[in-house]
Amino acid sequence: MPTLNINGKDTPVDADANTPMLWALRDTLGMTGTKFGCGVALCGACTVHVDGVATRSCVTPISAVMGKKITTIEAIATDRVGLAVQNAWIAHDVAQCGYCQSGQVMSATALLKGKQKPSDADIDEAMAGNICRCGTYARVRSAIHAAAATLA
Repeated sequence: MPTLNINGKDTPVDADANTPMLWALRDTLGMTGTKFGCGVALCGACTVHVDGVATRSCVTPISAVMGKKITTIEAIATDRVGLAVQNAWIAHDVAQCGYCQSGQVMSATALLKGKQKPSDADIDEAMAGNICRCGTYARVRSAIHAAAATLA
């Protein structure tokens, strides 16, 4: 049985090593904050961090993440940057339907961990793989700038 380090805890996962990480998280472990969107890594709803890098969990088999640190939306608020992003999301009323938001927050957090003062172009590039059907892209950008300001 594979063991994954999820949110700082070694967790046995009763799944085949070829199982996409998304399904191990959602179906096997009951961690439903990470969403299924497209299943082909195009929409970003399934984004988690693997060793701090925004990663699409729908196409990443658990065999590829054994021995690495996985962070999901369930634990992102325990991180200073993740908490700042979540607070900015609330303050800027980013979420509408909310379905894509866990992936958006994970991508935004990864961006701010790598770049403390991102430009609009940096934000657009980092968030390009996250689709929001409600079209809150301007609020996403605003919230990222606000989170960066609180972290400065």
